[in-house]
Amino acid sequence: MAIRIVTDSTCDLPAEVAERYGILVVPMYIHVDGRSYLDVVELSRQDFYAELPRYTAPPQTSAPGPEMLVQMYEGLAAEGATEILSIHVASSLSSFVNAARVAARSTRGARVTVFDSGQLSLGGGLLALAAARAVANGCTLDEVVTLIEKKAHRTFSFAILNTLEYLRRSGRATALQAGVGTLLRVKPLISIHDNTLTMERPRTTHRAIARMAEHIAALPPLEEYALVHTHAPDKARELGQHLQDLLPRQEDVFCVDVTPAIGTHLGPDGIGIICVTSP
Repeated sequence: MAIRIVTDSTCDLPAEVAERYGILVVPMYIHVDGRSYLDVVELSRQDFYAELPRYTAPPQTSAPGPEMLVQMYEGLAAEGATEILSIHVASSLSSFVNAARVAARSTRGARVTVFDSGQLSLGGGLLALAAARAVANGCTLDEVVTLIEKKAHRTFSFAILNTLEYLRRSGRATALQAGVGTLLRVKPLISIHDNTLTMERPRTTHRAIARMAEHIAALPPLEEYALVHTHAPDKARELGQHLQDLLPRQEDVFCVDVTPAIGTHLGPDGIGIICVTSP
């Protein structure tokens, strides 16, 4: 049986990695000043972050409709896929999983299994990559699903925002939270694990990094990690240096600019890390 892996643009996998493993990345929509763009495809990271502070209204995001997803699934079936594993951003944060499940029921050319990553950014991207590698190694669909279910439970994402303002503007934080953030000049620390997002409000970036280190130190030993940022690569690499005593040695470490579909909620100058604990 031919198995194909599908994910969405919030996965933040580098394009060359997705292409190498045959992962189909479905773009989210970004709605800006009365126009709609396909995430990354029609609106680059560079252009988006340059304009984000100047947009007259907060950009909004949405998942594609089931009809578009059915077309993509059927297209993969026409290419020879008999089974499709569709891995998407946490259902607690987006409607993408629901749209994919509706589309899966309407797809006739291949059997579609939808997997809720419970994660954001490379937290989901690393799951899609692990699935594609398992397929390349000859695993069955059931074996792949079991593998990524276990890995999802071992995946923890942490991010430090420069401000709460963009969460407030996008409707992802209450006005009260944003007001407190502005008043105290906090550096919000966001954590996500198993579809649950939590937020702390350290007063400084230094304290936020210290709290992040405390969370990571409390985890079992790490198997792998990746760095993410919202147009702040130097700060992300500095974060890796701050945390290096807690991190495993890796030859290749992803350090990626978060896609606009996520960045619109987080704002520029955010930094984060995805941690996967050992089995």
